[in-house]
Amino acid sequence: MEKVPGLARLVAQVGAQLLAWLLLLAHPGAAQASLLHFSGAPPADLGLQDGRLRACSSPAHCARQDWPLADPEAALQQLALKLGATPRVQIETRVGSPQLSYLHATAESQLFGFVDDLELALDASGTSLQARSESRLGDSDLGVNASRLEGLRLSLGPA
Repeated sequence: MEKVPGLARLVAQVGAQLLAWLLLLAHPGAAQASLLHFSGAPPADLGLQDGRLRACSSPAHCARQDWPLADPEAALQQLALKLGATPRVQIETRVGSPQLSYLHATAESQLFGFVDDLELALDASGTSLQARSESRLGDSDLGVNASRLEGLRLSLGPA
């Protein structure tokens, strides 16, 4: 019967942790918080190389698209505002003044806190917007990065 007090203590500890998580989730800022945080290191090769965002090394955890647009500068400004107001998205870098030409943001998943790097850049030709989203950790993103880019593209309306 010595195992019962140890089991009771374990159940009490788990219960206390569960209660702490529930109180955290009830906090007004909790809608933006992740339960865990698996951020990984920021990629060293973010940004433009020869005027282009880099290609994806694996489509299993990365998505890369070019969006032909009538006004890519206005679209980038619009997306910067949208991303700035999106929970769990943090704008890390904005390049260009007065006209925005490149943006890097991080997006954190709600449950586990996995961090993805999102990049948007004006194409040198001035006719399209480049978009790239990649997971920092893991071998698969279950389609999250491609869905993120598609959602952003659709939020711009018809091309």
